Amino acid sequence: MRAATTVSDGLARRSAHSRAFTQLPRTSLAIALASLMVVGAAERSTAAPDTPGGKPQQTGACSAVGAWVDGRTGAPLEHGALIAGLVQRPVVLLGETHDNAEHHRWQLHTLAALHGRARKLVIGFEMFPRRVQPVLDRWIEGDLTAKAFLKAVDWRRVWGFDPGLYMPLFNFARMHRIPMVALNVDRSLVSRVGAEGWDAVPKDEREGLSDPAPASPAYRRALAEVFLQKQALQAAQAQPGKPATPKPDTPPSDNAIATVLKDPDFKRFVAAQLTWDRAMAEGLAAARRGDSDAVVVGVMGSGHVSYFHGVPHQLDDLGVDGSAVLIPEEAGPACEKLGVDYADALFTVTSGGHAQSGRPRLRLGVIVRSDKSAALVDRVMPDSVAAAATLRKGDRIVRAAGVDIGSSGALIEVISRQAPGTWLPLTVERDGAEIELIAKFPATRKKGS
Repeated sequence: MRAATTVSDGLARRSAHSRAFTQLPRTSLAIALASLMVVGAAERSTAAPDTPGGKPQQTGACSAVGAWVDGRTGAPLEHGALIAGLVQRPVVLLGETHDNAEHHRWQLHTLAALHGRARKLVIGFEMFPRRVQPVLDRWIEGDLTAKAFLKAVDWRRVWGFDPGLYMPLFNFARMHRIPMVALNVDRSLVSRVGAEGWDAVPKDEREGLSDPAPASPAYRRALAEVFLQKQALQAAQAQPGKPATPKPDTPPSDNAIATVLKDPDFKRFVAAQLTWDRAMAEGLAAARRGDSDAVVVGVMGSGHVSYFHGVPHQLDDLGVDGSAVLIPEEAGPACEKLGVDYADALFTVTSGGHAQSGRPRLRLGVIVRSDKSAALVDRVMPDSVAAAATLRKGDRIVRAAGVDIGSSGALIEVISRQAPGTWLPLTVERDGAEIELIAKFPATRKKGS
Protein backbone atom coordinates (compact mmCIF):
# COMPACT_ATOMS: atom_id res chain seq x y z
CA MET A 1 0.00 0.00 0.00
CA ARG A 2 1.27 3.50 -0.82
CA ALA A 3 2.10 5.75 2.07
CA ALA A 4 -0.84 8.01 2.80
CA THR A 5 -1.66 10.88 5.10
CA THR A 6 -4.23 13.57 5.80
CA VAL A 7 -4.30 17.19 4.76
CA SER A 8 -5.90 18.24 8.03
CA ASP A 9 -2.65 18.90 9.89
CA GLY A 10 -1.34 20.99 7.03
CA LEU A 11 -4.53 23.01 6.87
CA ALA A 12 -4.44 23.67 10.58
CA ARG A 13 -0.82 24.76 10.30
CA ARG A 14 -1.45 27.25 7.52
CA SER A 15 -4.49 28.56 9.37
CA ALA A 16 -2.29 29.35 12.34
CA HIS A 17 0.57 30.66 10.24
CA SER A 18 -0.30 32.16 6.88
CA ARG A 19 -3.81 33.26 7.85
CA ALA A 20 -3.42 34.05 11.54
CA PHE A 21 -3.73 37.77 10.87
CA THR A 22 -7.43 37.38 10.08
CA GLN A 23 -8.20 36.60 13.74
CA LEU A 24 -11.36 34.72 12.76
CA PRO A 25 -13.00 31.83 14.63
CA ARG A 26 -11.86 28.48 13.32
CA THR A 27 -14.79 26.36 14.51
CA SER A 28 -16.22 25.86 11.04
CA LEU A 29 -12.73 25.10 9.71
CA ALA A 30 -12.23 22.42 12.35
CA ILE A 31 -15.46 20.76 11.27
CA ALA A 32 -14.37 20.90 7.65
CA LEU A 33 -10.97 19.50 8.45
CA ALA A 34 -12.49 16.49 10.17
CA SER A 35 -14.09 15.52 6.87
CA LEU A 36 -10.83 15.67 4.94
CA MET A 37 -9.28 12.47 6.26
CA VAL A 38 -8.18 10.66 3.16
CA VAL A 39 -7.72 7.18 4.56
CA GLY A 40 -9.18 5.02 7.29
CA ALA A 41 -7.71 4.74 10.75
CA ALA A 42 -5.90 1.52 9.91
CA GLU A 43 -4.31 3.08 6.85
CA ARG A 44 -3.39 6.24 8.76
CA SER A 45 -1.39 4.17 11.18
CA THR A 46 0.97 3.29 8.33
CA ALA A 47 1.69 6.90 7.38
CA ALA A 48 5.28 7.98 7.84
CA PRO A 49 5.78 10.66 10.50
CA ASP A 50 6.92 14.16 9.68
CA THR A 51 10.63 14.58 9.37
CA PRO A 52 12.48 16.74 11.91
CA GLY A 53 12.26 20.48 11.37
CA GLY A 54 8.86 20.33 9.74
CA LYS A 55 10.22 19.31 6.33
CA PRO A 56 7.91 17.33 4.03
CA GLN A 57 8.20 13.58 3.71
CA GLN A 58 10.23 12.41 0.73
CA THR A 59 7.72 9.97 -0.73
CA GLY A 60 8.52 10.69 -4.36
CA ALA A 61 4.89 11.51 -5.14
CA CYS A 62 5.79 15.06 -6.14
CA SER A 63 8.12 13.72 -8.84
CA ALA A 64 5.57 11.43 -10.49
CA VAL A 65 3.03 12.69 -13.02
CA GLY A 66 -0.64 12.27 -12.09
CA ALA A 67 -0.40 12.32 -8.29
CA TRP A 68 -2.32 14.21 -5.64
CA VAL A 69 0.16 15.42 -3.04
CA ASP A 70 -0.39 16.83 0.44
CA GLY A 71 0.85 20.41 0.35
CA ARG A 72 2.46 20.18 3.77
CA THR A 73 3.88 16.67 4.06
CA GLY A 74 4.43 15.72 0.44
CA ALA A 75 2.70 12.39 1.00
CA PRO A 76 0.35 11.05 -1.69
CA LEU A 77 -3.38 11.60 -1.29
CA GLU A 78 -5.97 9.07 -2.39
CA HIS A 79 -8.14 10.64 -5.10
CA GLY A 80 -11.57 9.35 -4.15
CA ALA A 81 -11.28 10.07 -0.46
CA LEU A 82 -9.83 13.53 -1.14
CA ILE A 83 -12.74 14.43 -3.39
CA ALA A 84 -15.19 13.08 -0.81
CA GLY A 85 -13.70 15.45 1.74
CA LEU A 86 -13.58 18.43 -0.61
CA VAL A 87 -17.33 18.36 -1.25
CA GLN A 88 -17.79 19.15 2.46
CA ARG A 89 -15.93 22.42 2.00
CA PRO A 90 -17.80 25.67 1.32
CA VAL A 91 -15.43 26.82 -1.46
CA VAL A 92 -12.86 24.92 -3.52
CA LEU A 93 -10.33 27.04 -5.42
CA LEU A 94 -8.68 25.60 -8.54
CA GLY A 95 -5.56 27.45 -9.61
CA GLU A 96 -4.15 27.61 -13.13
CA THR A 97 -1.57 29.10 -15.42
CA HIS A 98 -3.84 30.64 -18.02
CA ASP A 99 -2.11 29.34 -21.15
CA ASN A 100 -1.32 25.85 -19.85
CA ALA A 101 -3.51 23.21 -21.45
CA GLU A 102 -2.56 20.60 -18.86
CA HIS A 103 -3.91 22.84 -16.11
CA HIS A 104 -7.25 23.19 -17.84
CA ARG A 105 -7.51 19.45 -18.43
CA TRP A 106 -6.87 18.93 -14.71
CA GLN A 107 -9.55 21.48 -13.85
CA LEU A 108 -12.07 19.66 -16.03
CA HIS A 109 -11.32 16.29 -14.46
CA THR A 110 -11.48 17.75 -10.96
CA LEU A 111 -14.79 19.45 -11.71
CA ALA A 112 -16.16 16.16 -13.00
CA ALA A 113 -15.04 14.37 -9.85
CA LEU A 114 -16.59 17.03 -7.60
CA HIS A 115 -19.80 16.94 -9.63
CA GLY A 116 -19.99 13.19 -9.14
CA ARG A 117 -19.88 13.59 -5.35
CA ALA A 118 -21.56 16.93 -4.61
CA ARG A 119 -25.30 17.42 -4.26
CA LYS A 120 -24.96 20.71 -6.15
CA LEU A 121 -22.14 22.56 -7.84
CA VAL A 122 -21.60 26.22 -8.76
CA ILE A 123 -18.56 27.30 -10.78
CA GLY A 124 -17.16 30.83 -10.60
CA PHE A 125 -14.74 32.09 -13.25
CA GLU A 126 -12.11 34.81 -13.02
CA MET A 127 -12.37 35.22 -16.79
CA PHE A 128 -15.69 37.09 -16.79
CA PRO A 129 -16.62 40.54 -15.42
CA ARG A 130 -19.88 40.76 -13.50
CA ARG A 131 -21.66 42.67 -16.24
CA VAL A 132 -21.75 39.58 -18.51
CA GLN A 133 -23.57 37.39 -15.97
CA PRO A 134 -26.78 37.41 -18.07
CA VAL A 135 -24.77 35.96 -20.97
CA LEU A 136 -23.48 33.14 -18.78
CA ASP A 137 -27.05 32.38 -17.73
CA ARG A 138 -28.16 32.22 -21.36
CA TRP A 139 -25.24 29.93 -22.18
CA ILE A 140 -26.17 27.49 -19.43
CA GLU A 141 -29.77 27.46 -20.64
CA GLY A 142 -28.58 26.48 -24.12
CA ASP A 143 -29.67 29.70 -25.81
CA LEU A 144 -26.32 30.51 -27.45
CA THR A 145 -23.89 28.81 -29.78
CA ALA A 146 -20.26 28.74 -28.69
CA LYS A 147 -19.41 31.42 -31.26
CA ALA A 148 -22.28 33.65 -30.13
CA PHE A 149 -21.33 33.09 -26.49
CA LEU A 150 -17.72 34.16 -26.99
CA LYS A 151 -18.83 37.21 -28.94
CA ALA A 152 -21.45 38.19 -26.36
CA VAL A 153 -18.97 38.03 -23.46
CA ASP A 154 -16.43 39.96 -25.60
CA TRP A 155 -13.90 37.21 -24.91
CA ARG A 156 -11.04 38.64 -26.93
CA ARG A 157 -11.17 41.95 -25.07
CA VAL A 158 -12.00 40.83 -21.54
CA TRP A 159 -9.69 37.80 -21.43
CA GLY A 160 -7.86 37.17 -24.70
CA PHE A 161 -6.37 33.73 -24.09
CA ASP A 162 -7.18 30.91 -26.52
CA PRO A 163 -10.88 30.11 -25.94
CA GLY A 164 -10.15 26.50 -26.88
CA LEU A 165 -8.44 26.11 -23.51
CA TYR A 166 -11.61 27.07 -21.66
CA MET A 167 -14.49 25.84 -23.82
CA PRO A 168 -14.35 22.28 -22.38
CA LEU A 169 -15.03 23.79 -18.94
CA PHE A 170 -17.89 25.92 -20.27
CA ASN A 171 -19.36 22.98 -22.19
CA PHE A 172 -19.17 20.79 -19.09
CA ALA A 173 -21.11 23.35 -17.07
CA ARG A 174 -23.69 23.72 -19.84
CA MET A 175 -24.11 19.96 -20.32
CA HIS A 176 -24.90 19.47 -16.64
CA ARG A 177 -26.73 22.80 -16.18
CA ILE A 178 -24.23 23.87 -13.53
CA PRO A 179 -24.53 27.60 -12.79
CA MET A 180 -21.59 29.69 -13.97
CA VAL A 181 -20.76 32.85 -12.02
CA ALA A 182 -18.85 35.86 -13.36
CA LEU A 183 -16.41 36.70 -10.55
CA ASN A 184 -14.44 39.62 -11.92
CA VAL A 185 -14.90 43.34 -12.35
CA ASP A 186 -14.12 45.38 -15.45
CA ARG A 187 -10.45 45.95 -16.07
CA SER A 188 -11.16 49.66 -16.24
CA LEU A 189 -11.87 49.65 -12.49
CA VAL A 190 -8.71 47.71 -11.71
CA SER A 191 -6.69 50.02 -13.95
CA ARG A 192 -8.19 53.06 -12.27
CA VAL A 193 -7.35 51.74 -8.82
CA GLY A 194 -3.83 51.00 -10.04
CA ALA A 195 -3.46 54.57 -11.26
CA GLU A 196 -5.28 56.50 -8.52
CA GLY A 197 -5.56 54.19 -5.52
CA TRP A 198 -8.61 52.57 -3.94
CA ASP A 199 -9.61 55.53 -1.79
CA ALA A 200 -9.61 57.87 -4.79
CA VAL A 201 -12.41 55.89 -6.50
CA PRO A 202 -15.88 57.00 -5.30
CA LYS A 203 -17.88 54.25 -3.62
CA ASP A 204 -20.62 54.40 -6.24
CA GLU A 205 -18.02 53.69 -8.95
CA ARG A 206 -16.55 50.53 -7.38
CA GLU A 207 -19.05 48.07 -8.91
CA GLY A 208 -20.48 47.41 -5.45
CA LEU A 209 -17.21 46.14 -3.95
CA SER A 210 -16.62 46.46 -0.23
CA ASP A 211 -13.25 47.52 1.15
CA PRO A 212 -10.68 44.73 0.70
CA ALA A 213 -8.95 43.26 3.73
CA PRO A 214 -5.38 44.61 3.90
CA ALA A 215 -2.64 42.49 2.38
CA SER A 216 -0.48 40.54 4.81
CA PRO A 217 3.23 41.39 4.97
CA ALA A 218 4.02 38.13 3.16
CA TYR A 219 1.61 38.98 0.34
CA ARG A 220 3.04 42.47 0.03
CA ARG A 221 6.53 41.04 -0.32
CA ALA A 222 5.35 38.55 -2.94
CA LEU A 223 3.67 41.34 -4.88
CA ALA A 224 6.82 43.44 -4.58
CA GLU A 225 8.72 40.71 -6.40
CA VAL A 226 6.05 40.64 -9.12
CA PHE A 227 6.23 44.44 -9.39
CA LEU A 228 10.00 44.31 -9.87
CA GLN A 229 9.61 41.59 -12.50
CA LYS A 230 7.11 43.74 -14.39
CA GLN A 231 9.55 46.63 -14.34
CA ALA A 232 12.29 44.36 -15.69
CA LEU A 233 9.96 43.07 -18.39
CA GLN A 234 9.05 46.59 -19.43
CA ALA A 235 12.71 47.51 -19.75
CA ALA A 236 13.44 44.36 -21.76
CA GLN A 237 10.51 44.95 -24.11
CA ALA A 238 11.98 48.30 -25.04
CA GLN A 239 15.44 47.00 -25.99
CA PRO A 240 15.93 45.69 -29.53
CA GLY A 241 18.03 42.57 -29.75
CA LYS A 242 17.34 41.53 -26.16
CA PRO A 243 15.05 38.71 -25.01
CA ALA A 244 11.56 40.05 -24.36
CA THR A 245 11.29 38.02 -21.16
CA PRO A 246 14.23 38.63 -18.84
CA LYS A 247 15.59 35.56 -17.09
CA PRO A 248 15.24 35.73 -13.30
CA ASP A 249 18.86 35.34 -12.25
CA THR A 250 18.47 35.91 -8.52
CA PRO A 251 15.60 36.94 -6.26
CA PRO A 252 15.36 40.66 -5.49
CA SER A 253 17.51 41.80 -2.59
CA ASP A 254 15.99 42.85 0.71
CA ASN A 255 17.08 46.41 -0.05
CA ALA A 256 15.28 46.35 -3.40
CA ILE A 257 12.14 45.00 -1.73
CA ALA A 258 12.32 47.61 1.03
CA THR A 259 12.60 50.37 -1.56
CA VAL A 260 9.66 49.07 -3.59
CA LEU A 261 7.45 48.78 -0.51
CA LYS A 262 7.70 52.57 -0.09
CA ASP A 263 6.99 53.33 -3.76
CA PRO A 264 3.57 55.01 -4.26
CA ASP A 265 3.22 53.22 -7.60
CA PHE A 266 3.67 49.90 -5.82
CA LYS A 267 1.08 50.77 -3.19
CA ARG A 268 -1.43 51.43 -5.97
CA PHE A 269 -0.35 48.17 -7.61
CA VAL A 270 -1.20 46.33 -4.38
CA ALA A 271 -4.55 48.12 -4.23
CA ALA A 272 -5.33 46.95 -7.78
CA GLN A 273 -4.43 43.35 -6.91
CA LEU A 274 -6.63 43.48 -3.80
CA THR A 275 -9.48 44.80 -5.94
CA TRP A 276 -9.24 41.67 -8.10
CA ASP A 277 -8.97 39.39 -5.08
CA ARG A 278 -11.90 41.02 -3.29
CA ALA A 279 -14.14 40.94 -6.34
CA MET A 280 -13.64 37.21 -6.83
CA ALA A 281 -14.03 36.45 -3.13
CA GLU A 282 -17.26 38.44 -2.98
CA GLY A 283 -18.61 36.57 -6.01
CA LEU A 284 -17.80 33.22 -4.42
CA ALA A 285 -19.22 34.26 -1.03
CA ALA A 286 -22.43 35.46 -2.68
CA ALA A 287 -22.80 32.16 -4.53
CA ARG A 288 -22.33 30.32 -1.25
CA ARG A 289 -24.96 32.45 0.47
CA GLY A 290 -27.30 31.88 -2.45
CA ASP A 291 -27.17 28.10 -2.02
CA SER A 292 -25.58 26.77 1.16
CA ASP A 293 -26.02 23.19 -0.09
CA ALA A 294 -23.79 23.78 -3.11
CA VAL A 295 -20.05 23.34 -3.39
CA VAL A 296 -18.79 26.59 -4.89
CA VAL A 297 -15.71 26.18 -7.09
CA GLY A 298 -13.52 29.07 -8.18
CA VAL A 299 -11.44 28.82 -11.37
CA MET A 300 -8.67 31.42 -11.39
CA GLY A 301 -4.98 32.11 -11.76
CA SER A 302 -2.76 30.41 -9.19
CA GLY A 303 -1.38 33.79 -8.15
CA HIS A 304 -4.76 34.64 -6.63
CA VAL A 305 -4.81 31.54 -4.41
CA SER A 306 -1.23 30.42 -3.75
CA TYR A 307 0.09 30.73 -0.20
CA PHE A 308 -3.52 31.53 0.83
CA HIS A 309 -2.78 35.23 0.35
CA GLY A 310 -5.28 36.55 -2.16
CA VAL A 311 -8.79 35.18 -2.56
CA PRO A 312 -8.59 32.79 0.44
CA HIS A 313 -7.64 35.70 2.71
CA GLN A 314 -10.52 37.81 1.38
CA LEU A 315 -12.93 34.89 1.84
CA ASP A 316 -11.83 34.63 5.46
CA ASP A 317 -12.52 38.34 5.89
CA LEU A 318 -16.00 37.81 4.42
CA GLY A 319 -16.71 35.05 6.94
CA VAL A 320 -16.29 32.12 4.56
CA ASP A 321 -13.98 29.83 6.53
CA GLY A 322 -12.32 26.68 5.31
CA SER A 323 -11.78 27.26 1.60
CA ALA A 324 -9.61 24.60 -0.03
CA VAL A 325 -6.75 25.56 -2.36
CA LEU A 326 -5.72 23.09 -5.08
CA ILE A 327 -2.97 23.91 -7.58
CA PRO A 328 -1.52 21.93 -10.50
CA GLU A 329 2.26 21.89 -10.66
CA GLU A 330 4.78 20.26 -12.95
CA ALA A 331 6.06 16.97 -11.54
CA GLY A 332 9.52 17.45 -10.06
CA PRO A 333 9.40 21.22 -9.51
CA ALA A 334 6.26 20.56 -7.45
CA CYS A 335 8.54 19.22 -4.70
CA GLU A 336 9.80 22.76 -4.12
CA LYS A 337 6.26 23.88 -3.25
CA LEU A 338 5.85 21.48 -0.34
CA GLY A 339 5.99 22.40 3.33
CA VAL A 340 5.73 26.16 2.70
CA ASP A 341 1.96 26.68 3.03
CA TYR A 342 1.61 26.97 -0.74
CA ALA A 343 -1.61 24.96 -1.16
CA ASP A 344 -3.71 22.35 0.60
CA ALA A 345 -3.01 19.87 -2.18
CA LEU A 346 -1.08 19.81 -5.45
CA PHE A 347 -1.69 17.72 -8.54
CA THR A 348 1.38 16.88 -10.57
CA VAL A 349 1.19 17.35 -14.33
CA THR A 350 3.56 16.80 -17.22
CA SER A 351 5.76 19.57 -18.57
CA GLY A 352 5.16 21.28 -21.89
CA GLY A 353 1.49 22.08 -21.33
CA HIS A 354 1.77 25.73 -22.25
CA ALA A 355 -0.33 26.49 -25.29
CA GLN A 356 2.13 29.23 -26.24
CA SER A 357 5.26 27.39 -25.12
CA GLY A 358 8.41 28.71 -26.77
CA ARG A 359 6.74 31.80 -28.21
CA PRO A 360 8.61 34.96 -27.26
CA ARG A 361 6.63 37.80 -25.79
CA LEU A 362 5.84 40.54 -28.26
CA ARG A 363 7.35 43.97 -27.81
CA LEU A 364 5.80 47.30 -28.66
CA GLY A 365 9.16 49.04 -28.47
CA VAL A 366 8.48 51.86 -26.03
CA ILE A 367 9.55 52.91 -22.57
CA VAL A 368 6.47 54.04 -20.66
CA ARG A 369 5.52 55.08 -17.17
CA SER A 370 2.22 55.48 -15.37
CA ASP A 371 0.67 58.93 -15.69
CA LYS A 372 -2.88 59.88 -14.63
CA SER A 373 -4.79 56.80 -15.78
CA ALA A 374 -2.63 56.25 -18.84
CA ALA A 375 0.75 54.97 -19.98
CA LEU A 376 2.97 57.92 -20.87
CA VAL A 377 5.50 57.26 -23.63
CA ASP A 378 8.97 58.40 -22.55
CA ARG A 379 10.84 56.87 -25.49
CA VAL A 380 10.11 55.13 -28.78
CA MET A 381 12.71 52.64 -29.97
CA PRO A 382 13.89 52.95 -33.60
CA ASP A 383 12.57 50.39 -36.10
CA SER A 384 10.02 49.12 -33.59
CA VAL A 385 6.32 48.29 -33.82
CA ALA A 386 5.65 51.52 -31.92
CA ALA A 387 7.67 53.56 -34.40
CA ALA A 388 5.78 52.01 -37.33
CA ALA A 389 2.52 52.88 -35.56
CA THR A 390 3.76 56.53 -35.36
CA LEU A 391 3.77 56.63 -31.57
CA ARG A 392 5.74 59.58 -30.22
CA LYS A 393 7.43 60.60 -26.99
CA GLY A 394 4.83 62.36 -24.85
CA ASP A 395 1.87 60.34 -26.14
CA ARG A 396 -0.50 59.09 -23.43
CA ILE A 397 -1.85 55.63 -24.27
CA VAL A 398 -5.32 55.57 -22.71
CA ARG A 399 -6.78 52.45 -24.35
CA ALA A 400 -5.39 49.32 -26.02
CA ALA A 401 -7.61 46.69 -27.66
CA GLY A 402 -10.57 48.53 -26.16
CA VAL A 403 -9.20 48.15 -22.62
CA ASP A 404 -8.73 51.29 -20.52
CA ILE A 405 -5.04 51.66 -19.70
CA GLY A 406 -4.68 52.98 -16.19
CA SER A 407 -0.96 52.38 -15.84
CA SER A 408 2.15 51.16 -17.61
CA GLY A 409 1.57 47.73 -16.09
CA ALA A 410 -1.88 47.53 -17.67
CA LEU A 411 -0.36 48.20 -21.10
CA ILE A 412 2.24 45.47 -20.58
CA GLU A 413 -0.50 43.03 -19.64
CA VAL A 414 -2.52 43.78 -22.78
CA ILE A 415 0.56 43.36 -24.97
CA SER A 416 1.39 40.05 -23.26
CA ARG A 417 -1.96 38.68 -24.45
CA GLN A 418 -1.32 39.41 -28.11
CA ALA A 419 -0.31 36.77 -30.62
CA PRO A 420 2.11 37.22 -33.56
CA GLY A 421 0.34 38.91 -36.43
CA THR A 422 -2.08 40.79 -34.14
CA TRP A 423 -3.21 44.30 -35.01
CA LEU A 424 -3.51 46.15 -31.72
CA PRO A 425 -5.74 49.26 -31.77
CA LEU A 426 -4.45 52.07 -29.55
CA THR A 427 -6.19 55.23 -28.39
CA VAL A 428 -3.63 57.93 -27.73
CA GLU A 429 -3.91 61.42 -26.27
CA ARG A 430 -1.67 63.83 -28.19
CA ASP A 431 -1.72 67.61 -28.00
CA GLY A 432 -5.02 67.59 -26.14
CA ALA A 433 -6.86 65.35 -28.64
CA GLU A 434 -7.48 61.63 -28.91
CA ILE A 435 -6.22 59.82 -31.98
CA GLU A 436 -6.50 56.19 -33.06
CA LEU A 437 -3.40 54.22 -34.04
CA ILE A 438 -2.78 50.61 -35.01
CA ALA A 439 0.24 48.67 -33.74
CA LYS A 440 0.91 45.79 -36.12
CA PHE A 441 2.93 42.95 -34.61
CA PRO A 442 4.76 40.81 -37.16
CA ALA A 443 3.48 37.32 -37.81
CA THR A 444 6.92 35.87 -37.10
CA ARG A 445 9.93 37.32 -35.37
CA LYS A 446 13.24 37.62 -37.15
CA LYS A 447 16.24 36.17 -35.39
CA GLY A 448 17.69 38.73 -33.01
CA SER A 449 14.74 41.11 -33.33
